[in-house]
Amino acid sequence: MSSLVKRHPLVTFFVLAFAVSWCMLPFGTFLPFGPLVAALIVIPLTDGKAGLRRLGARLIHWRLGWKWYAMAVAVPLTVHLFAIGSNVGLGAAAPSLDQYSAWYSIFLVIGIAMINPLNGPLGEEPGFRGFAQPGLQTRRSPLHATSILALMVALWHLPLFFIPEFELAPIEILATVSVTFWFGWLFNRTGGSVLITVLAHATEGSVNTDDLWPDGTFNTREAWLFVLGWVLVATALLVFDRKFWTAAPAPRQAPVESVLS
Repeated sequence: MSSLVKRHPLVTFFVLAFAVSWCMLPFGTFLPFGPLVAALIVIPLTDGKAGLRRLGARLIHWRLGWKWYAMAVAVPLTVHLFAIGSNVGLGAAAPSLDQYSAWYSIFLVIGIAMINPLNGPLGEEPGFRGFAQPGLQTRRSPLHATSILALMVALWHLPLFFIPEFELAPIEILATVSVTFWFGWLFNRTGGSVLITVLAHATEGSVNTDDLWPDGTFNTREAWLFVLGWVLVATALLVFDRKFWTAAPAPRQAPVESVLS
């Protein structure tokens, strides 16, 4: 079994990530920490302590320019505001001031999401970005690697669209694909920082726009506009940073020693 995992670490990772996250589906529950668990199982078997050290270094890689932190927060919030504003512009009822008053706590929500391993950001990013992305990029360009990862992440999320409590429209699977390109670009451009993608992921999931229209009247159109926002972000990255996506080999990541020193 150990030799099989060493020969096919990525296949093993994805199988375990799906198995852990989907194992409770018969009971109507999805476990978002499957990728984290899968990475913590596969890495010791394939790379030992050195692999865990690399993952830890990516997770605390914080020595980045302030613009990256600003971008990690600003881009997801801009997409949300684009969807909300466009929805209102197309005739949706304008949210009341009382609904916006709770947004002062958004940074608290982001902070909690970043440190909660049972939630999406910390449950997904160390596995998908910290392990799978570098592994896929070993012999592939960032475009090829991220395309594969986007497909796998979309398939992994698929059950969420059939669990009522998540209130997801089928079209939002395109947002999942598009945001994977955003996270992949951010990860590589920051020298392999999982910390920055955890922040971006936490911000992206911090706003529940369904609360703005509780009766659900305008939520379907808002979902389409949200998808459009992320498609535009992904398209802009692909068009205006073409050389990055076709680079081979993939961009270098910060050495472990420089991150942990």
